[in-house]
Amino acid sequence: MTTELILSRPARPFIGEEMDLKTWDDVKPFFDDLLHRPLPDTDALRQWLHDRSELESYLSENFAWRYIRMTCDTADPGLVERFNFFVEEIQPHLSTYGNELDLRTVNSPFIDKLITDPKYAVMVRGMKKAIEIFREENIPLQTELQTREREYGATVGAMTVTLPNDAGVTEEITLPKASDRLFDTNRAVREEAWRAIWQRRYQDHEKLDALMTDLITLRHQVAQNAGFANFRDYSFAALGRFDYTPADCFNFHESVAQAVVPLLNELAVERKEAMNLSELRPWDTKVDVHGRPALEPFQTGEELLEKSVQCFDNLDSSGQLSGFLRTMRAMHHLDLESRKGKAPGGYNYPLEEIGVPFIFMNATSSLRDLVTMVHEGGHAIHSFLTRDLPLKAFRNPPMEVAELASMAMELLSMDHWDVFFENPEELRRARLQHLESIIETLPWIATIDKFQHWLYENPTHTITEREQNWLRIYDEFADNVTDWSGLETVKANIWQRQLHLYEVPFYYIEYGIAQLGAIGVWRNYRRDPEAGLQGYINALSLGYQATIPEIYAAANVPFDFSKEHISELMAFVSDEIKKLG
Repeated sequence: MTTELILSRPARPFIGEEMDLKTWDDVKPFFDDLLHRPLPDTDALRQWLHDRSELESYLSENFAWRYIRMTCDTADPGLVERFNFFVEEIQPHLSTYGNELDLRTVNSPFIDKLITDPKYAVMVRGMKKAIEIFREENIPLQTELQTREREYGATVGAMTVTLPNDAGVTEEITLPKASDRLFDTNRAVREEAWRAIWQRRYQDHEKLDALMTDLITLRHQVAQNAGFANFRDYSFAALGRFDYTPADCFNFHESVAQAVVPLLNELAVERKEAMNLSELRPWDTKVDVHGRPALEPFQTGEELLEKSVQCFDNLDSSGQLSGFLRTMRAMHHLDLESRKGKAPGGYNYPLEEIGVPFIFMNATSSLRDLVTMVHEGGHAIHSFLTRDLPLKAFRNPPMEVAELASMAMELLSMDHWDVFFENPEELRRARLQHLESIIETLPWIATIDKFQHWLYENPTHTITEREQNWLRIYDEFADNVTDWSGLETVKANIWQRQLHLYEVPFYYIEYGIAQLGAIGVWRNYRRDPEAGLQGYINALSLGYQATIPEIYAAANVPFDFSKEHISELMAFVSDEIKKLG
Protein backbone atom coordinates (compact mmCIF):
# COMPACT_ATOMS: atom_id res chain seq x y z
CA MET A 1 0.00 0.00 0.00
CA THR A 2 1.84 3.10 -1.21
CA THR A 3 -1.02 5.38 -2.27
CA GLU A 4 -3.33 7.51 -0.17
CA LEU A 5 -6.51 5.46 0.04
CA ILE A 6 -9.83 6.89 1.16
CA LEU A 7 -11.41 4.03 3.05
CA SER A 8 -15.09 3.62 3.78
CA ARG A 9 -16.89 1.87 6.56
CA PRO A 10 -18.51 -1.53 6.03
CA ALA A 11 -22.19 -1.77 5.21
CA ARG A 12 -24.69 -1.65 8.06
CA PRO A 13 -27.11 -4.49 7.32
CA PHE A 14 -28.50 -4.42 10.85
CA ILE A 15 -28.88 -0.74 11.83
CA GLY A 16 -29.14 0.72 8.34
CA GLU A 17 -27.04 3.15 6.35
CA GLU A 18 -28.76 6.35 7.48
CA MET A 19 -28.44 5.98 11.25
CA ASP A 20 -28.13 9.42 12.90
CA LEU A 21 -27.94 9.53 16.69
CA LYS A 22 -30.00 12.40 18.09
CA THR A 23 -31.71 10.71 21.05
CA TRP A 24 -31.60 7.36 22.81
CA ASP A 25 -34.81 6.41 20.99
CA ASP A 26 -32.85 6.32 17.73
CA VAL A 27 -30.92 3.23 18.85
CA LYS A 28 -33.18 1.68 21.49
CA PRO A 29 -35.14 -0.48 19.00
CA PHE A 30 -31.92 -2.19 17.92
CA PHE A 31 -30.99 -3.04 21.48
CA ASP A 32 -34.51 -4.34 22.07
CA ASP A 33 -34.20 -6.51 18.96
CA LEU A 34 -30.95 -7.97 20.29
CA LEU A 35 -32.51 -8.54 23.68
CA HIS A 36 -35.59 -10.40 22.42
CA ARG A 37 -34.63 -11.98 19.09
CA PRO A 38 -34.95 -15.79 19.09
CA LEU A 39 -31.59 -17.56 18.91
CA PRO A 40 -32.43 -21.15 17.92
CA ASP A 41 -28.95 -22.39 16.99
CA THR A 42 -25.22 -21.64 16.89
CA ASP A 43 -25.43 -19.85 13.52
CA ALA A 44 -28.14 -17.56 14.86
CA LEU A 45 -26.00 -16.76 17.90
CA ARG A 46 -22.99 -16.01 15.70
CA GLN A 47 -25.07 -13.64 13.51
CA TRP A 48 -26.50 -12.02 16.63
CA LEU A 49 -22.97 -11.30 17.86
CA HIS A 50 -22.14 -9.69 14.50
CA ASP A 51 -25.23 -7.49 14.72
CA ARG A 52 -24.38 -6.46 18.25
CA SER A 53 -20.86 -5.61 17.13
CA GLU A 54 -22.21 -3.47 14.27
CA LEU A 55 -24.42 -1.47 16.62
CA GLU A 56 -21.74 -1.01 19.27
CA SER A 57 -19.12 -0.07 16.67
CA TYR A 58 -21.41 2.68 15.40
CA LEU A 59 -21.93 4.05 18.90
CA SER A 60 -18.24 3.77 19.75
CA GLU A 61 -17.27 5.83 16.72
CA ASN A 62 -20.01 8.37 17.38
CA PHE A 63 -18.64 8.88 20.89
CA ALA A 64 -15.08 8.97 19.59
CA TRP A 65 -15.76 11.89 17.26
CA ARG A 66 -17.43 13.83 20.07
CA TYR A 67 -14.35 13.29 22.25
CA ILE A 68 -11.91 14.11 19.45
CA ARG A 69 -13.63 17.36 18.51
CA MET A 70 -13.91 18.44 22.13
CA THR A 71 -10.22 17.84 22.85
CA CYS A 72 -9.24 19.69 19.68
CA ASP A 73 -11.05 22.76 21.00
CA THR A 74 -11.82 22.66 24.73
CA ALA A 75 -13.00 26.27 24.63
CA ASP A 76 -16.01 25.53 22.38
CA PRO A 77 -19.02 25.03 24.67
CA GLY A 78 -21.00 23.41 21.87
CA LEU A 79 -18.46 20.63 21.48
CA VAL A 80 -18.38 20.08 25.24
CA GLU A 81 -22.18 19.96 25.25
CA ARG A 82 -22.26 17.35 22.47
CA PHE A 83 -19.78 15.20 24.36
CA ASN A 84 -21.67 15.54 27.63
CA PHE A 85 -24.95 14.63 25.90
CA PHE A 86 -23.53 11.24 24.98
CA VAL A 87 -22.08 10.68 28.46
CA GLU A 88 -25.27 11.69 30.24
CA GLU A 89 -28.02 10.56 27.86
CA ILE A 90 -26.62 7.58 25.96
CA GLN A 91 -23.96 5.84 28.02
CA PRO A 92 -26.16 5.04 31.05
CA HIS A 93 -28.45 3.03 28.76
CA LEU A 94 -25.46 1.33 27.14
CA SER A 95 -24.27 0.09 30.51
CA THR A 96 -27.62 -1.49 31.32
CA TYR A 97 -28.22 -3.03 27.92
CA GLY A 98 -24.60 -4.11 27.63
CA ASN A 99 -24.92 -6.13 30.83
CA GLU A 100 -28.17 -7.73 29.65
CA LEU A 101 -26.66 -8.64 26.29
CA ASP A 102 -23.60 -10.11 28.01
CA LEU A 103 -25.93 -12.22 30.15
CA ARG A 104 -27.79 -13.39 27.08
CA THR A 105 -24.50 -14.37 25.44
CA VAL A 106 -23.03 -16.38 28.29
CA ASN A 107 -26.37 -18.04 29.11
CA SER A 108 -26.99 -19.18 25.54
CA PRO A 109 -27.15 -23.00 25.26
CA PHE A 110 -24.99 -22.68 22.13
CA ILE A 111 -22.15 -20.67 23.62
CA ASP A 112 -20.20 -23.81 24.55
CA LYS A 113 -19.83 -24.61 20.85
CA LEU A 114 -18.50 -21.13 20.08
CA ILE A 115 -15.94 -21.06 22.88
CA THR A 116 -14.18 -24.12 21.54
CA ASP A 117 -12.65 -21.43 19.30
CA PRO A 118 -10.04 -19.64 21.49
CA LYS A 119 -10.95 -16.16 20.25
CA TYR A 120 -14.54 -16.57 21.42
CA ALA A 121 -13.30 -18.03 24.71
CA VAL A 122 -11.26 -14.86 25.32
CA MET A 123 -14.30 -12.70 24.50
CA VAL A 124 -16.65 -14.64 26.78
CA ARG A 125 -14.10 -14.56 29.61
CA GLY A 126 -14.29 -10.77 29.50
CA MET A 127 -18.09 -10.77 29.40
CA LYS A 128 -18.30 -12.97 32.48
CA LYS A 129 -16.03 -10.61 34.40
CA ALA A 130 -18.10 -7.60 33.29
CA ILE A 131 -21.28 -9.32 34.49
CA GLU A 132 -19.64 -10.11 37.80
CA ILE A 133 -18.84 -6.45 38.56
CA PHE A 134 -21.92 -4.78 37.02
CA ARG A 135 -24.16 -2.87 39.42
CA GLU A 136 -27.12 -0.74 38.35
CA GLU A 137 -26.41 1.79 41.09
CA ASN A 138 -22.98 2.47 39.59
CA ILE A 139 -24.36 3.81 36.32
CA PRO A 140 -25.06 7.37 37.56
CA LEU A 141 -21.75 7.34 39.44
CA GLN A 142 -19.84 6.38 36.29
CA THR A 143 -21.65 9.10 34.37
CA GLU A 144 -20.65 11.63 37.01
CA LEU A 145 -17.09 10.33 36.94
CA GLN A 146 -16.77 10.78 33.20
CA THR A 147 -17.97 14.35 33.45
CA ARG A 148 -15.68 15.18 36.37
CA GLU A 149 -12.64 13.50 34.78
CA ARG A 150 -12.84 15.88 31.81
CA GLU A 151 -12.36 18.83 34.16
CA TYR A 152 -8.68 17.95 34.26
CA GLY A 153 -8.16 18.41 30.53
CA ALA A 154 -10.09 21.67 30.52
CA THR A 155 -8.07 23.00 33.47
CA VAL A 156 -4.66 22.06 32.11
CA GLY A 157 -5.55 22.88 28.50
CA ALA A 158 -6.24 26.47 29.52
CA MET A 159 -2.82 26.92 31.13
CA THR A 160 -0.41 29.28 29.42
CA VAL A 161 2.67 31.24 30.50
CA THR A 162 4.19 34.51 29.33
CA LEU A 163 7.85 34.38 28.41
CA PRO A 164 10.13 36.52 26.24
CA ASN A 165 10.73 35.24 22.73
CA ASP A 166 14.04 35.39 20.84
CA ALA A 167 13.42 39.05 20.09
CA GLY A 168 12.88 39.83 23.76
CA VAL A 169 9.15 40.43 23.27
CA THR A 170 6.92 38.82 25.89
CA GLU A 171 4.43 36.37 24.43
CA GLU A 172 1.78 34.00 25.72
CA ILE A 173 2.56 30.36 24.95
CA THR A 174 1.22 26.92 25.84
CA LEU A 175 2.95 24.74 28.42
CA PRO A 176 4.17 22.26 25.76
CA LYS A 177 5.83 25.12 23.89
CA ALA A 178 7.31 26.50 27.10
CA SER A 179 8.67 23.03 27.86
CA ASP A 180 10.78 23.17 24.72
CA ARG A 181 12.89 25.81 26.47
CA LEU A 182 14.07 23.18 28.93
CA PHE A 183 16.38 22.06 26.11
CA ASP A 184 17.89 25.55 25.75
CA THR A 185 21.64 25.72 26.32
CA ASN A 186 21.23 28.92 28.33
CA ARG A 187 20.68 27.82 31.92
CA ALA A 188 18.90 31.04 32.82
CA VAL A 189 16.39 30.51 30.00
CA ARG A 190 15.76 26.95 31.19
CA GLU A 191 15.25 28.00 34.78
CA GLU A 192 12.94 30.84 33.81
CA ALA A 193 10.78 28.50 31.72
CA TRP A 194 10.75 25.73 34.34
CA ARG A 195 9.73 28.10 37.11
CA ALA A 196 7.07 29.73 34.93
CA ILE A 197 5.56 26.34 34.03
CA TRP A 198 5.40 25.15 37.60
CA GLN A 199 4.24 28.47 39.01
CA ARG A 200 1.36 28.29 36.55
CA ARG A 201 0.59 24.69 37.48
CA TYR A 202 0.81 25.59 41.17
CA GLN A 203 -1.89 28.24 40.73
CA ASP A 204 -4.36 25.41 40.19
CA HIS A 205 -2.86 22.83 42.55
CA GLU A 206 -5.60 23.19 45.15
CA LYS A 207 -8.26 22.85 42.46
CA LEU A 208 -6.58 19.72 41.09
CA ASP A 209 -6.11 18.29 44.59
CA ALA A 210 -9.80 18.80 45.30
CA LEU A 211 -10.72 17.20 41.98
CA MET A 212 -8.58 14.16 42.80
CA THR A 213 -10.23 13.85 46.21
CA ASP A 214 -13.67 13.92 44.60
CA LEU A 215 -12.66 11.34 42.00
CA ILE A 216 -11.22 9.00 44.63
CA THR A 217 -14.42 9.26 46.69
CA LEU A 218 -16.63 8.49 43.69
CA ARG A 219 -14.40 5.64 42.51
CA HIS A 220 -14.28 4.08 45.97
CA GLN A 221 -18.08 4.12 46.08
CA VAL A 222 -18.23 2.38 42.70
CA ALA A 223 -15.89 -0.30 44.01
CA GLN A 224 -17.83 -0.83 47.23
CA ASN A 225 -21.10 -1.05 45.34
CA ALA A 226 -19.59 -3.85 43.25
CA GLY A 227 -18.44 -5.74 46.34
CA PHE A 228 -14.73 -4.82 46.23
CA ALA A 229 -12.62 -3.64 49.14
CA ASN A 230 -11.17 -0.78 47.09
CA PHE A 231 -11.08 0.75 43.65
CA ARG A 232 -7.74 -0.87 42.85
CA ASP A 233 -9.24 -4.33 43.12
CA TYR A 234 -12.30 -3.22 41.16
CA SER A 235 -10.07 -1.75 38.45
CA PHE A 236 -8.16 -4.99 37.96
CA ALA A 237 -11.48 -6.69 37.24
CA ALA A 238 -12.86 -3.84 35.11
CA LEU A 239 -9.66 -3.63 33.05
CA GLY A 240 -9.73 -7.37 32.45
CA ARG A 241 -6.38 -8.07 34.06
CA PHE A 242 -6.61 -11.84 33.85
CA ASP A 243 -2.91 -12.45 33.35
CA TYR A 244 -1.36 -10.61 36.32
CA THR A 245 -2.24 -9.38 39.81
CA PRO A 246 -1.48 -6.45 42.15
CA ALA A 247 1.29 -8.61 43.61
CA ASP A 248 2.88 -8.78 40.15
CA CYS A 249 2.76 -4.97 40.01
CA PHE A 250 4.54 -4.78 43.36
CA ASN A 251 7.16 -7.15 41.97
CA PHE A 252 7.52 -4.84 38.96
CA HIS A 253 8.06 -1.86 41.30
CA GLU A 254 10.70 -3.72 43.26
CA SER A 255 12.43 -5.02 40.13
CA VAL A 256 12.62 -1.50 38.67
CA ALA A 257 13.96 -0.11 41.95
CA GLN A 258 16.72 -2.73 41.95
CA ALA A 259 17.54 -3.06 38.25
CA VAL A 260 16.83 0.37 36.76
CA VAL A 261 17.17 3.07 39.44
CA PRO A 262 20.94 2.45 39.81
CA LEU A 263 21.28 3.14 36.07
CA LEU A 264 19.22 6.31 36.56
CA ASN A 265 21.66 7.46 39.21
CA GLU A 266 24.60 6.75 36.92
CA LEU A 267 23.05 8.89 34.18
CA ALA A 268 22.44 11.74 36.64
CA VAL A 269 26.04 11.63 37.92
CA GLU A 270 27.36 11.62 34.35
CA ARG A 271 25.12 14.56 33.48
CA LYS A 272 26.21 16.62 36.47
CA GLU A 273 29.89 15.97 35.76
CA ALA A 274 29.63 16.55 32.00
CA MET A 275 27.87 19.87 32.60
CA ASN A 276 30.40 20.81 35.29
CA LEU A 277 27.63 21.73 37.74
CA SER A 278 27.94 22.05 41.49
CA GLU A 279 24.24 21.13 41.75
CA LEU A 280 22.07 19.37 39.20
CA ARG A 281 18.72 21.17 39.22
CA PRO A 282 15.38 20.02 37.72
CA TRP A 283 15.79 22.41 34.76
CA ASP A 284 19.12 20.77 33.90
CA THR A 285 17.77 17.30 33.14
CA LYS A 286 16.70 17.73 29.49
CA VAL A 287 19.38 19.92 27.92
CA ASP A 288 22.26 18.42 25.96
CA VAL A 289 25.14 17.81 28.37
CA HIS A 290 27.69 19.23 25.93
CA GLY A 291 25.82 22.49 25.45
CA ARG A 292 24.60 21.76 21.95
CA PRO A 293 21.26 23.27 20.93
CA ALA A 294 18.09 21.21 21.26
CA LEU A 295 17.39 18.78 18.47
CA GLU A 296 14.69 19.97 16.09
CA PRO A 297 13.66 17.04 13.89
CA PHE A 298 10.93 19.07 12.14
CA GLN A 299 9.41 22.54 12.07
CA THR A 300 5.72 22.04 11.30
CA GLY A 301 3.09 19.40 11.82
CA GLU A 302 3.01 18.70 8.10
CA GLU A 303 6.77 18.14 8.04
CA LEU A 304 6.49 15.83 11.04
CA LEU A 305 3.87 13.78 9.22
CA GLU A 306 5.75 13.64 5.92
CA LYS A 307 8.97 12.53 7.58
CA SER A 308 7.08 9.94 9.64
CA VAL A 309 5.67 8.51 6.41
CA GLN A 310 9.21 8.29 4.99
CA CYS A 311 10.45 6.69 8.22
CA PHE A 312 7.77 3.98 8.06
CA ASP A 313 8.57 3.46 4.38
CA ASN A 314 12.20 2.77 5.24
CA LEU A 315 11.24 0.44 8.08
CA ASP A 316 8.84 -1.59 5.95
CA SER A 317 9.78 -1.87 2.29
CA SER A 318 6.33 -3.24 1.40
CA GLY A 319 4.84 0.22 2.00
CA GLN A 320 2.08 -1.20 4.17
CA LEU A 321 2.94 0.72 7.34
CA SER A 322 3.54 4.06 5.63
CA GLY A 323 0.35 3.51 3.66
CA PHE A 324 -1.61 3.60 6.88
CA LEU A 325 -0.33 7.10 7.66
CA ARG A 326 -0.97 8.20 4.10
CA THR A 327 -4.57 7.10 4.42
CA MET A 328 -4.97 9.02 7.67
CA ARG A 329 -3.53 12.12 6.01
CA ALA A 330 -5.88 11.82 3.04
CA MET A 331 -8.85 11.43 5.37
CA HIS A 332 -7.78 14.31 7.68
CA HIS A 333 -7.53 12.02 10.70
CA LEU A 334 -4.69 13.98 12.33
CA ASP A 335 -4.39 17.08 14.50
CA LEU A 336 -0.73 17.42 15.39
CA GLU A 337 0.29 20.97 16.39
CA SER A 338 0.02 22.57 19.83
CA ARG A 339 -2.26 25.58 20.23
CA LYS A 340 -4.14 27.41 22.96
CA GLY A 341 -7.40 25.80 23.97
CA LYS A 342 -6.36 22.34 22.85
CA ALA A 343 -6.45 19.59 25.48
CA PRO A 344 -3.05 18.37 26.73
CA GLY A 345 -1.38 15.13 25.75
CA GLY A 346 -1.59 12.92 22.72
CA TYR A 347 -3.57 9.89 21.68
CA ASN A 348 -4.52 7.57 18.86
CA TYR A 349 -8.29 7.10 18.98
CA PRO A 350 -9.59 3.96 17.23
CA LEU A 351 -12.67 4.54 15.08
CA GLU A 352 -14.53 1.26 15.23
CA GLU A 353 -16.69 1.51 12.12
CA ILE A 354 -14.34 2.88 9.52
CA GLY A 355 -11.23 1.37 11.09
CA VAL A 356 -9.08 4.44 10.34
CA PRO A 357 -7.97 5.95 13.67
CA PHE A 358 -7.36 9.59 14.60
CA ILE A 359 -4.02 10.87 15.94
CA PHE A 360 -4.11 13.89 18.28
CA MET A 361 -1.02 15.50 19.76
CA ASN A 362 0.54 18.82 20.77
CA ALA A 363 3.66 18.99 18.61
CA THR A 364 6.05 21.92 18.72
CA SER A 365 9.38 20.88 17.18
CA SER A 366 11.08 18.63 19.71
CA LEU A 367 12.46 15.11 19.80
CA ARG A 368 9.74 14.36 22.33
CA ASP A 369 7.18 15.16 19.64
CA LEU A 370 8.87 12.87 17.13
CA VAL A 371 8.70 10.04 19.68
CA THR A 372 5.03 10.83 20.36
CA MET A 373 4.28 10.69 16.64
CA VAL A 374 5.84 7.28 16.08
CA HIS A 375 4.30 6.06 19.36
CA GLU A 376 0.81 7.04 18.23
CA GLY A 377 1.71 5.76 14.78
CA GLY A 378 2.28 2.35 16.36
CA HIS A 379 -1.22 2.50 17.81
CA ALA A 380 -2.53 3.48 14.39
CA ILE A 381 -0.81 0.49 12.78
CA HIS A 382 -2.54 -1.69 15.36
CA SER A 383 -5.93 -0.25 14.41
CA PHE A 384 -5.33 -0.92 10.71
CA LEU A 385 -4.03 -4.45 11.26
CA THR A 386 -7.16 -5.38 13.23
CA ARG A 387 -9.56 -3.40 11.03
CA ASP A 388 -11.03 -6.42 9.26
CA LEU A 389 -11.57 -8.62 12.31
CA PRO A 390 -15.30 -9.42 12.38
CA LEU A 391 -16.24 -8.47 15.95
CA LYS A 392 -15.57 -5.32 17.94
CA ALA A 393 -14.43 -7.48 20.86
CA PHE A 394 -11.70 -8.99 18.68
CA ARG A 395 -10.47 -5.52 17.65
CA ASN A 396 -10.06 -4.21 21.20
CA PRO A 397 -6.92 -5.67 22.78
CA PRO A 398 -5.99 -4.89 26.38
CA MET A 399 -3.68 -1.96 26.98
CA GLU A 400 -0.69 -4.18 27.72
CA VAL A 401 -0.92 -5.20 24.05
CA ALA A 402 -1.95 -1.79 22.70
CA GLU A 403 1.07 -0.16 24.31
CA LEU A 404 3.35 -2.90 22.99
CA ALA A 405 2.31 -1.73 19.53
CA SER A 406 3.22 1.89 20.25
CA MET A 407 6.34 1.52 22.38
CA ALA A 408 7.87 -1.09 20.10
CA MET A 409 7.38 1.28 17.16
CA GLU A 410 9.38 3.95 19.00
CA LEU A 411 12.36 1.59 18.96
CA LEU A 412 11.78 -0.08 15.59
CA SER A 413 11.52 3.29 13.87
CA MET A 414 14.58 4.67 15.67
CA ASP A 415 16.94 2.92 13.25
CA HIS A 416 15.34 4.98 10.47
CA TRP A 417 15.30 8.42 12.08
CA ASP A 418 17.87 9.59 9.56
CA VAL A 419 14.92 11.08 7.66
CA PHE A 420 14.58 13.52 10.57
CA PHE A 421 18.31 13.99 11.14
CA GLU A 422 20.51 14.24 8.05
CA ASN A 423 23.47 15.06 10.29
CA PRO A 424 24.88 11.74 11.63
CA GLU A 425 25.89 13.37 14.90
CA GLU A 426 22.35 14.65 15.49
CA LEU A 427 21.00 11.21 14.66
CA ARG A 428 23.35 9.66 17.21
CA ARG A 429 22.25 12.18 19.82
CA ALA A 430 18.56 11.48 19.13
CA ARG A 431 18.98 7.73 19.51
CA LEU A 432 21.04 8.17 22.65
CA GLN A 433 18.49 10.50 24.21
CA HIS A 434 15.67 8.11 23.48
CA LEU A 435 17.46 5.10 24.95
CA GLU A 436 18.33 7.10 28.05
CA SER A 437 14.67 8.12 28.28
CA ILE A 438 13.74 4.44 28.69
CA ILE A 439 15.92 4.30 31.80
CA GLU A 440 14.16 7.46 33.01
CA THR A 441 10.66 6.31 32.09
CA LEU A 442 10.51 2.92 33.77
CA PRO A 443 11.09 4.39 37.28
CA TRP A 444 8.48 7.08 36.61
CA ILE A 445 5.96 4.40 35.59
CA ALA A 446 6.71 2.50 38.79
CA THR A 447 6.29 5.74 40.76
CA ILE A 448 2.88 6.58 39.32
CA ASP A 449 1.62 3.01 39.58
CA LYS A 450 2.74 2.56 43.18
CA PHE A 451 1.19 5.95 44.05
CA GLN A 452 -2.12 4.82 42.56
CA HIS A 453 -2.11 1.67 44.64
CA TRP A 454 -1.58 3.78 47.76
CA LEU A 455 -4.28 6.33 46.81
CA TYR A 456 -6.99 3.72 46.50
CA GLU A 457 -5.85 1.42 49.30
CA ASN A 458 -6.23 4.53 51.52
CA PRO A 459 -9.26 6.32 50.02
CA THR A 460 -9.98 8.55 53.05
CA HIS A 461 -6.47 10.03 53.25
CA THR A 462 -5.92 13.74 53.79
CA ILE A 463 -4.15 16.09 51.38
CA THR A 464 -1.19 16.16 53.77
CA GLU A 465 -1.00 12.35 53.83
CA ARG A 466 -1.22 12.28 50.05
CA GLU A 467 1.69 14.69 49.77
CA GLN A 468 3.80 12.78 52.30
CA ASN A 469 3.25 9.45 50.59
CA TRP A 470 3.82 10.89 47.15
CA LEU A 471 7.22 12.19 48.28
CA ARG A 472 8.06 8.86 49.93
CA ILE A 473 7.24 6.92 46.76
CA TYR A 474 8.84 9.49 44.47
CA ASP A 475 12.13 9.26 46.35
CA GLU A 476 12.17 5.46 45.98
CA PHE A 477 12.42 5.75 42.20
CA ALA A 478 14.04 9.14 41.56
CA ASP A 479 17.77 9.70 41.21
CA ASN A 480 19.54 10.87 44.36
CA VAL A 481 21.57 13.51 42.52
CA THR A 482 19.05 16.18 41.44
CA ASP A 483 18.86 19.05 43.94
CA TRP A 484 15.29 20.11 44.83
CA SER A 485 16.20 22.58 47.58
CA GLY A 486 13.83 25.54 47.57
CA LEU A 487 11.50 23.70 45.20
CA GLU A 488 9.77 21.45 47.71
CA THR A 489 6.26 22.66 46.88
CA VAL A 490 6.77 21.78 43.23
CA LYS A 491 8.17 18.36 44.04
CA ALA A 492 5.16 17.65 46.25
CA ASN A 493 2.78 18.34 43.37
CA ILE A 494 4.59 16.86 40.37
CA TRP A 495 2.09 14.00 40.22
CA GLN A 496 -0.58 16.44 39.04
CA ARG A 497 1.03 16.60 35.61
CA GLN A 498 0.07 12.95 34.98
CA LEU A 499 -3.21 12.94 33.08
CA HIS A 500 -3.75 9.22 33.65
CA LEU A 501 -4.27 9.70 37.39
CA TYR A 502 -7.31 11.84 36.67
CA GLU A 503 -8.79 10.51 33.46
CA VAL A 504 -7.83 6.82 33.19
CA PRO A 505 -6.99 5.50 36.68
CA PHE A 506 -4.73 2.44 36.85
CA TYR A 507 -3.96 2.75 33.15
CA TYR A 508 -0.21 3.26 33.53
CA ILE A 509 1.54 0.05 34.54
CA GLU A 510 0.73 -1.08 31.00
CA TYR A 511 3.41 1.28 29.71
CA GLY A 512 6.01 -0.44 31.86
CA ILE A 513 4.93 -3.93 30.88
CA ALA A 514 4.82 -2.94 27.23
CA GLN A 515 8.20 -1.18 27.45
CA LEU A 516 9.77 -4.47 28.48
CA GLY A 517 8.05 -6.21 25.57
CA ALA A 518 9.07 -3.41 23.21
CA ILE A 519 12.74 -3.77 24.11
CA GLY A 520 12.39 -7.48 23.38
CA VAL A 521 10.79 -6.78 19.99
CA TRP A 522 13.58 -4.33 19.15
CA ARG A 523 16.22 -6.80 20.24
CA ASN A 524 14.65 -9.39 17.90
CA TYR A 525 14.65 -6.81 15.11
CA ARG A 526 18.30 -6.03 15.69
CA ARG A 527 19.15 -9.72 15.39
CA ASP A 528 16.95 -10.32 12.31
CA PRO A 529 15.11 -7.27 10.91
CA GLU A 530 12.69 -9.20 8.71
CA ALA A 531 11.73 -11.75 11.38
CA GLY A 532 11.62 -9.12 14.12
CA LEU A 533 9.25 -6.86 12.20
CA GLN A 534 7.09 -9.81 11.16
CA GLY A 535 6.80 -10.95 14.78
CA TYR A 536 5.59 -7.46 15.70
CA ILE A 537 3.00 -7.51 12.91
CA ASN A 538 1.91 -11.06 13.81
CA ALA A 539 1.29 -10.08 17.43
CA LEU A 540 -0.66 -6.94 16.56
CA SER A 541 -2.77 -8.72 13.94
CA LEU A 542 -4.19 -11.00 16.63
CA GLY A 543 -6.14 -8.13 18.17
CA TYR A 544 -7.75 -9.64 21.26
CA GLN A 545 -8.20 -13.17 19.98
CA ALA A 546 -5.65 -14.64 22.41
CA THR A 547 -4.38 -14.03 25.94
CA ILE A 548 -1.73 -11.41 26.63
CA PRO A 549 1.09 -13.97 27.12
CA GLU A 550 0.06 -15.66 23.85
CA ILE A 551 0.12 -12.34 21.97
CA TYR A 552 3.55 -11.52 23.38
CA ALA A 553 4.69 -14.99 22.37
CA ALA A 554 3.55 -14.26 18.80
CA ALA A 555 6.05 -11.38 18.86
CA ASN A 556 8.67 -13.79 20.23
CA VAL A 557 8.99 -11.97 23.57
CA PRO A 558 8.18 -13.21 27.09
CA PHE A 559 5.51 -11.75 29.37
CA ASP A 560 7.84 -11.40 32.34
CA PHE A 561 8.26 -8.76 35.09
CA SER A 562 11.04 -10.49 37.02
CA LYS A 563 14.15 -8.69 38.20
CA GLU A 564 16.24 -11.15 36.17
CA HIS A 565 14.40 -10.41 32.93
CA ILE A 566 14.38 -6.65 33.50
CA SER A 567 18.09 -6.74 34.31
CA GLU A 568 18.77 -8.66 31.09
CA LEU A 569 16.85 -6.10 29.02
CA MET A 570 18.54 -3.18 30.77
CA ALA A 571 21.93 -4.73 30.00
CA PHE A 572 20.95 -4.79 26.33
CA VAL A 573 19.83 -1.14 26.43
CA SER A 574 23.01 -0.14 28.29
CA ASP A 575 25.14 -1.88 25.66
CA GLU A 576 23.33 0.01 22.92
CA ILE A 577 23.90 3.28 24.79
CA LYS A 578 27.62 2.49 25.07
CA LYS A 579 27.82 1.78 21.34
CA LEU A 580 26.42 5.26 20.69
CA GLY A 581 29.01 6.74 23.03
